[in-house]
Amino acid sequence: MTQLIAELCQNHLGDRQILKKMVEEASIAGADFCKIQSMKAASLTVRKKFEEGETDEQGNITTIKRPYDREYERLSPLDLNDDDHKYFIDMCRENSIQPLTTVFTRDRVEFLSRLDWGHKKIKVASFDCRSLPLLKDLVDAGFKHLLISTGSTFDEEIEKTAQFLNQLNCKFTFLHCVSVYPTPLKEGHLDRIDYLRGLTDNVGFSEHSSYENDGLKLTMLSLTKNIQWIERHFTSIDKSLTKDGIVSLDREQLRELADLCKM
Repeated sequence: MTQLIAELCQNHLGDRQILKKMVEEASIAGADFCKIQSMKAASLTVRKKFEEGETDEQGNITTIKRPYDREYERLSPLDLNDDDHKYFIDMCRENSIQPLTTVFTRDRVEFLSRLDWGHKKIKVASFDCRSLPLLKDLVDAGFKHLLISTGSTFDEEIEKTAQFLNQLNCKFTFLHCVSVYPTPLKEGHLDRIDYLRGLTDNVGFSEHSSYENDGLKLTMLSLTKNIQWIERHFTSIDKSLTKDGIVSLDREQLRELADLCKM
């Protein structure tokens, strides 16, 4: 049976009451895991190419302009502090759903390793698929199973990561991921799941299509490939109120997905 991760991302808006409701509804819908993102806005760094943006000689945008101050102001109210993490885990336990998180910076690894998740799994975002120092930190901290998204990475980078983790004797899952929000059906590239299965027996799909446009079509197709994991963004508030709302499922849509995963 495919394990379903309800990805809360920043849809909780940094509000514990919304976070609590999301955990409750994810459990009611039938998800196996409820996942937060362990990031701190203050850990972001200023990079000139993001401050100014970059274009090539033909005038094509090669780096999107994303100023630090603007991102910090947007993200800082959405931070979950240390106590929020403990509260989240307690809420998951009370609602019989397994807690999970994505680590975004190396300075959070030690703290996360000390929390009682009830398992030794952790999620790694696409942009850190090739971050070998972070992966080494996670293994050294005692995490036994890394779930790694593979969007925005080249084949040689994914293969290097697989080789590295095999050398460390660490279990890992590669999640096919298209880092386009929302992902059009024609950009789903589900054949990539077969490629990833050549690197590890444990594979999945981190899905970012629009339910309003395409329903669960990509999900249903991915399930025909006998994947072990599927991850979908989830929200308990109006989708228009959050940046990730456009790729998020509500409770009934998540229930529909959970039913498919159990077939």
